Amino acid sequence: MADPPSARNPERSNEREDKRSLFQKLIEFIRPGPDSTHELIETLADAEDKEVINAESRVMLEGVLRLSDMTAGDAMVAAPRMDLLDIDAPYEQLLRDVITTAHSRFPVYQGERENIIGILLAKDLLKLQRAPELNLRTLLRPAMFIPESKGLSDLLRAFRISRNHLAMVVDEFGRTAGLITIEDVLEQIVGEIEDEFDIDADEGDIFALADHSWRVAGDTPLERVNEAFGVRLGADPQGDLEAEFDTVGGLIAHEMGHVPKRGEHHRMGTLDFHVLHTRGGAVRWFKVVRVPPTEA
Repeated sequence: MADPPSARNPERSNEREDKRSLFQKLIEFIRPGPDSTHELIETLADAEDKEVINAESRVMLEGVLRLSDMTAGDAMVAAPRMDLLDIDAPYEQLLRDVITTAHSRFPVYQGERENIIGILLAKDLLKLQRAPELNLRTLLRPAMFIPESKGLSDLLRAFRISRNHLAMVVDEFGRTAGLITIEDVLEQIVGEIEDEFDIDADEGDIFALADHSWRVAGDTPLERVNEAFGVRLGADPQGDLEAEFDTVGGLIAHEMGHVPKRGEHHRMGTLDFHVLHTRGGAVRWFKVVRVPPTEA
């Protein structure tokens, strides 16, 4: 059996390796590699300009790089904005809260909101309907607690290992600071994960529906809403807009006195705002219906 070329002539093989190594060193000397995350991101931008990678790949790679510098505290839903379930609430109330918020997992507390005793999967709540004699506590899953300082890269790894999709975030004093889901982490890499309520940006933030109503994004500028519907929401008696409210969502949250939840209604003038979808404690979409002046 013939020996491979490298075995027949080891000196020639070493010479090729030396030349390749020397060439690589020469390239690195002429154009040194990035020494920081910022330089690496700039390199990715150059690669996109040269069509080595496409825009989506660049965005995802940048997200992966930035993920290493982010902590759970940077991406969590703050405690005041969390949707929780009370272990002592009646079944009808629990079911109504699950339907209204439309989450798949809920932290459950007893007594005070700080006292998280477990996580309830929305689908597990259906078991109580078939077997009312079941104790809700038996359906709870252990809650995962992490510090605010935990890196998102480590958290994503922990989610994969433990198969958890939600973790409670605690501050340095052991108090509940918020919660974070695996979706929150992944969105730092791929961007916002759209759902059935999300509309492409080029379709606009106000658009008509077939039933003569409108779907309006919560972050739509208040001036744009006033112009589109011919109203003067947020105007004071002198006719000047309240400068503190830049968006229709901010104005309605102020008028209601709390963070709006899915399913809630609020009427302002001749417009009725129905909360369709919320995320992170803010309204993503309203359904807007005109109210006859007599009803208004």
